[in-house]
Amino acid sequence: MTHAMLRLLIADGNDRDGRAKRAGAVGRTTSQAFAAVVADLAPAAVCTLVNPADADAISGLGFEAFDGMVLTGSTLRLAEDGPAVRRQLDLMRAALEAGLPVFGSCWGMQVAAAVAGGDVGENPRGPEYGFARRIAPTGDGAAHPLLAGRGLAWDAPAIHLDAVLGAPPGARVLAANAVLDVQAIEIRYGRGLFRGTQYHPETDLDELAAMLRLSADDVVGAGLAADHAAVDAYAGEVGALAEDDGSARRRRAWRLGIGDDVIDAVQRRREIGNFLTSLS
Repeated sequence: MTHAMLRLLIADGNDRDGRAKRAGAVGRTTSQAFAAVVADLAPAAVCTLVNPADADAISGLGFEAFDGMVLTGSTLRLAEDGPAVRRQLDLMRAALEAGLPVFGSCWGMQVAAAVAGGDVGENPRGPEYGFARRIAPTGDGAAHPLLAGRGLAWDAPAIHLDAVLGAPPGARVLAANAVLDVQAIEIRYGRGLFRGTQYHPETDLDELAAMLRLSADDVVGAGLAADHAAVDAYAGEVGALAEDDGSARRRRAWRLGIGDDVIDAVQRRREIGNFLTSLS
């Protein structure tokens, strides 16, 4: 997949503590990992990384210098409020009012929905830790460019407790599954256009394994694993998929119940590639 040179603003959704924990576990921050995916999909793209949770991190930022923006996932929650949350709401609002196309996964989608008047909170049907299963396009999503190349149903990396529980007025819900009615969405706000997912198409399998280990308390608390050892064992299986090849990968994928929509990097990152294509 090739693209003309793109100028992309990548905003890390984490505060300093969240970035430090992520970098300690994975070796890079969420925005750095996202930039690496963009570099794979669009080698000519120029990414500028910012940390909007920090005070004055984006002062003087000119949106006209960019073709699009990404807001990544985060360990923050909108219900916590506070300056680190409000700064990101302000950034999303300003970017969309300026007419910038924006993509967001997980936290990024929740922030966009909140700005546009949607309802965000803890999903009463429970969290998704590891993979969101059997995601399917809605009527609006079946032929939508964000989901181009997706099949009738797919699985995707996912780590979340909160979710968009009610879409903003006028938004188009593009995908859903049995756990969540809003797995992908398009939101028009101001002169801008937001497209995003609750799941994480940008997350590689070794990073997903690390994120599961960081979330072990929550996974056990949700009743999805008996103890930390069980989370660690499951994360080990997920992470090993990144190293396996051939028959070993097929056997491990069978045990985990996942297919090429997760294993194949191009297919796993489908929405990111589609967003980049929309900017070209």
